[in-house]
Amino acid sequence: MTRVAAVDCGTNSIRLLVADADPETGELVELDRRMTIVRLGQGVDRTGRLAPEALERTFAACREYAAVIKEHGAQRLRFVATSASRDAENRDEFVRGVLDILGVEPEVISGDQEAEFSFTGATRELAGRDDLTRPYLVVDIGGGSTEFVVGEDHVRAARSVDVGCVRMTERHLVHEGVVSDPPSAEQIAAMRADIEAALDVAERTVPLREAHTLVGLAGSVTTVSAIAQELPEYDSAAIHHSRVSRDRVREITDWLLHSTHAERAAVPSMHPGRVDVIAAGALVLLSIMERIGAEEVVVSEHDILDGIAWSLVADGG
Repeated sequence: MTRVAAVDCGTNSIRLLVADADPETGELVELDRRMTIVRLGQGVDRTGRLAPEALERTFAACREYAAVIKEHGAQRLRFVATSASRDAENRDEFVRGVLDILGVEPEVISGDQEAEFSFTGATRELAGRDDLTRPYLVVDIGGGSTEFVVGEDHVRAARSVDVGCVRMTERHLVHEGVVSDPPSAEQIAAMRADIEAALDVAERTVPLREAHTLVGLAGSVTTVSAIAQELPEYDSAAIHHSRVSRDRVREITDWLLHSTHAERAAVPSMHPGRVDVIAAGALVLLSIMERIGAEEVVVSEHDILDGIAWSLVADGG
């Protein structure tokens, strides 16, 4: 067994997985999995730069993760950075900070690479299940971008588009510096049009409608599942491999889009960092389901983090 650590730094959150990996069987035994909302992508869509306070929040989380990695004695570490740090003019500052704290450089990967990691992490454990038919469409709805991957055992086609819960919120639901509470019909319509245009782009290279099973990843999707199940708190075990119908997703999305900040914050399974961006994320999910005619989404807690960990086993570090 090899003890590995994977870090995924996205636009809205940074996450850590420490696991024991068996190179022979490919089995991952999870030791620690955690997530911190850092909003690294705060304002990037508008300014093109990572904000100083966003960098400091991210570095603080990295310091915490460094202690966890050291405590568990992980032998290999891979740090993958996604959309926000791809786009930022001052990403060198981000790279230097991570290197100082964790001793590795963040790999600022392309959207296509991100999609491949997500696909591997989400589908590897689905192999052999007779209740889920292939091909899969894996959809990873992040803060700044959404990745679409279609494949059977391996990736057949992948595309990343710049539509995510934070980016859509900042672009469409903020008025005079404040998130609308709730947004207007015009704001919602503009956001929906933006999402539909992005789906058009994705569909040029990824055969979205050929998929038989839709697998949804990341916080927007898992939070929708938690709401659908009316969980008294966020429960990864209950959420992982749960299924949510399109009608239920539509009902939840409609409520989120027309609720106030206080009403969303009162949902017991809602992470405080998602309160203002969950409506946009849910609308992305609903738009995808309606576009491809998916009757349900299979929700996975295993995603890009697991794919990064698998890569450490496959690559030998």
